Amino acid sequence: MKVQKAGSTPSGYAEPEHFTGQVRRDRLIMAEAPGCVQTGLVTFEPGARTAWHTHPAGQTLIITAGFGWVQAEGAPRREVASGDAVWIPAGEKHWHGATDTTAMTHLAVTEYIDGVAGNWLELVTDQEYLRG
Repeated sequence: MKVQKAGSTPSGYAEPEHFTGQVRRDRLIMAEAPGCVQTGLVTFEPGARTAWHTHPAGQTLIITAGFGWVQAEGAPRREVASGDAVWIPAGEKHWHGATDTTAMTHLAVTEYIDGVAGNWLELVTDQEYLRG
């Protein structure tokens, strides 16, 4: 058993090539073999969001605070709020983040295959983000 104490891992800011706006990431647990899951707490300031991306084994998001948006390619943007959970199937192109006026925090639970948890694609444009 491993206990990761709060504050034992420094917070970091997300890379601008994969995120728009101010996004703080707090890494939690990365499973040891044979496990294949990583977890993190991600906080999006208003207007912040991920780039389009996919996950080879899917992802679960649990909204822990605030109000945000999630969108799969070709589908309408959906609202999410504290207490909501989102399952993103393997290979589905999508993005997620805060609304344009409110922050949002989620716990991301992401399985990986052969060390790959996600495949980053193009940034979500302002037009795509606001249009929904």
